[in-house]
Amino acid sequence: MAHDGQDLTMTQSALLPDLLKLTGAAVAPVENLLETATARVRETVSKDGRVSGALLEENQTAAHGLAWLATYAFSLKQMQAWAEKLSDEGKFGKMEQLIHQIAFGEYLWQVYGGIPMSQNEIIRLQDLGLTQDEMRGLMTPEVMTLCDGGNSQAARVALVDLMQENAGFATFGATGLDEDLEMIRDQFRRYADERVAPNAHEWHLNDELIPMEVIEELAEMGVFGLTIPEEFGGLGMSKASMVVVSEELSRGYIGVGSLGTRSEIAAELILAGGTDEQKAQWLPKLSSGETLPTAVFTEPNTGSDLGSLRTRAVKGEDGDYTITGNKTWITHAARTHVMTLLARTNPETDDHKGLSMFLAEKTPGTDENPFPTEGMTGGEIEVLGYRGMKEYELGFDGFKVKGENLLGGVEGQGFKQLMKTFEAARIQTAARAIGVAQNALEVGMQYANDRKQFGKSLINFPRVSGKLAMMAVEIMVARQLTYFSAWEKDHDQRCDLEAGMAKLLGARVAWASADNALQIHGGNGFALEYQISRILCDARILNIFEGAAEIQAQVIARRLLG
Repeated sequence: MAHDGQDLTMTQSALLPDLLKLTGAAVAPVENLLETATARVRETVSKDGRVSGALLEENQTAAHGLAWLATYAFSLKQMQAWAEKLSDEGKFGKMEQLIHQIAFGEYLWQVYGGIPMSQNEIIRLQDLGLTQDEMRGLMTPEVMTLCDGGNSQAARVALVDLMQENAGFATFGATGLDEDLEMIRDQFRRYADERVAPNAHEWHLNDELIPMEVIEELAEMGVFGLTIPEEFGGLGMSKASMVVVSEELSRGYIGVGSLGTRSEIAAELILAGGTDEQKAQWLPKLSSGETLPTAVFTEPNTGSDLGSLRTRAVKGEDGDYTITGNKTWITHAARTHVMTLLARTNPETDDHKGLSMFLAEKTPGTDENPFPTEGMTGGEIEVLGYRGMKEYELGFDGFKVKGENLLGGVEGQGFKQLMKTFEAARIQTAARAIGVAQNALEVGMQYANDRKQFGKSLINFPRVSGKLAMMAVEIMVARQLTYFSAWEKDHDQRCDLEAGMAKLLGARVAWASADNALQIHGGNGFALEYQISRILCDARILNIFEGAAEIQAQVIARRLLG
């Protein structure tokens, strides 16, 4: 279909000629710019030839801006790899080409003119110490062509026209994944559409726990043992499969997409740091869903500073431990059977070196008595969104943990053990963000089609179609960065940098998509009865949990600067 006031010639001319050559030639200038920026920031934050923690904090804006610049450079590189792969396979159609050129056109301009770290924080190249001449070095003929014509109104309108023709598909544009992963996507897409999406808004409005029936169905589908090795009762599948499953379930409802997160974290902890006996005891139960875990790390007033945790674990003469302290923001705490609990076993330390991880068993609670286990109390934290598992504050006073449940059997390893889970957790969180963003896009697009104003559907207005187009484009960018991170993890390559970038970008994309979809709804978007009000609340948490955006950028910057 052609939009009112727009002829076919305009739509057909939206595509740039020789697109892959243009975008391929644009990658190197961005990488060169990143190399220069990294050197500049390193000079700024170094003392006596080494990066200084104090100087890094003093120049936090520049450091975090470097993280965002690197995220854009990595994203464009992965988009180019995606486009070339599709082209080789004969799948680089008009929709994919438009997504690709809009992504390059927009992100290249942002690199040159300013990258939004948040709604009112724009990082510019001069903030990273670059001179005008160095900045102009980015503007090669290919880059200028993409900036001038890549993200045009004609391109955005043409993309949405093609999206209209493909309405009903959960993804717009070929993902580049293999057939087996797309079959998995199709299975979980159908499940999300049939069992999750029709109920999600009611669960949210009533602040209800996701029904146990759904958890049992997910267990039967293998969600909780997806990446656990077959020898321990799991399916032994790839992290890429975990990404696809998380993406599709979160498209239905982030709470359902997040149910597997706790099992993923617990399994990663046990696989990487557990004894043979602990692996044999716990992994089959986690795989089957017989045992539901929860992660108990954060404490009041500590937030991201895990090294300052105060919860104590004291070893008794019988070899068992007694836990005393308080924890907060514990997801799905009431229903679960075991807690991966981080506590201080060495009272002489005040940093991460004195921490140990425990597999702390508890009795699942009921609505009437959510925390029946002796030595443990809890209270619900009421939240804006992400409600399906509920959040809790927990108190421990004389809570007992068997000595055999010290992870790995050695004290003082807790923080190192936890660090090993960060890659998978952040990849999975990025996947959840993509699912939430996709949900916002679909809901926004449906409303834009249905809602008539001034004699035509909202989608026929360029500002509305432009919002939808940018959602689809940025979702694909975040998706490709996330898929690459999963690929690296599956091939035993270090991917904490790429996983962090995927989470950083994915969270921003989810929030922007939800916010713009609500804007398309106008006043109705502010009404609780409309799904988009829930999606907006759910999207907001993604920039906070599993590493707040600022912490994530700090971690990325430290890795870049060495």
